[in-house]
Amino acid sequence: MVRKQIQFTRRQANALGREAARRKVSESELVREAVDRLIRAEPAARDEAWDRILSLSGKFRSGLHDLSVEHDRYYADDLWEEIQKKRPR
Repeated sequence: MVRKQIQFTRRQANALGREAARRKVSESELVREAVDRLIRAEPAARDEAWDRILSLSGKFRSGLHDLSVEHDRYYADDLWEEIQKKRPR
C-alpha cells in the first residue's frame, strides 16, 4: 500500500471516526472503501452523461443548414451582437 497524508475538516474527521467505530473498521479502511466506490461510479456517471447528450441530437432545429461547419462564425456573430447591445450610445 501507498502511504498518503490527507486533511479533513473537524466535522469530517468526527464523522469518519464515528462511522469507522460503528462499522468496527479502521478509518483508513473506510476511506479506501469510499475511494473504491467513487472509482466504480465514475464510468457509469460518464456513460449516463454521454447518453443524455446523445439523446438531444437532432431534437432542435436552427434553420441554418451550414451550422455544423460555420458554428464558430455564428457564435462570433452572436457575441458581437451582444456586445453592441451593451455599448453606450
